[in-house]
Amino acid sequence: MEIAIDITKRYTYADYLTWIDDKARELINGIIKMMPSPLSEHARISRNLFRRLDAIVLENMGTCEVFYAPVDVRLTKTGETADDKVENVVQPDLFVVCDPSKIDRRGCCGAPDMIVEILSPNSLKRDAHEKFVLYQEAAVREYWIVNPDAKTVNTFILNEYAKYDDGKVYDMMEKIPVHILDNALISVKDIFEGRNLLTNLM
Repeated sequence: MEIAIDITKRYTYADYLTWIDDKARELINGIIKMMPSPLSEHARISRNLFRRLDAIVLENMGTCEVFYAPVDVRLTKTGETADDKVENVVQPDLFVVCDPSKIDRRGCCGAPDMIVEILSPNSLKRDAHEKFVLYQEAAVREYWIVNPDAKTVNTFILNEYAKYDDGKVYDMMEKIPVHILDNALISVKDIFEGRNLLTNLM
């Protein structure tokens, strides 16, 4: 059933669960945000980064787990987890959760430890501004914004004041420390090219 979007209305996760069509949507502060289908380059980058993050997690044999879209992440600002109280439901391109209690059959309830968003022409404002604020307020410890056009990755780390730092931009010649995974390194070149990724992981 296709829903009639009312831009003057705020919705909750309870409403979200009633939408049974196959359109991809997110809720940010109760407002519906439509999600376009990703481009092939977007999918390749997501695949490459998932492989690398998952390899690091498996090597550490800890409690962390890597997920990729589409998986719902329900974020709350007040700690309220009831379906009719949650106004933020996102589907990050990738996210890492190290607290298994946050994972249920519907996805993740609570802030992941790390979120990665891959920019597309239609998502720049949302990922760089709206989601930046949302993830900061939800206390996501590490936020990466991947820019396919510039071939760069911008990382933000939550500081002791519950604010993201000024960020650092990594280019194709650099390696990125994954803060939540003991600063394990990921090559930016592997994220965008990935040709020798499987060999590098062996």
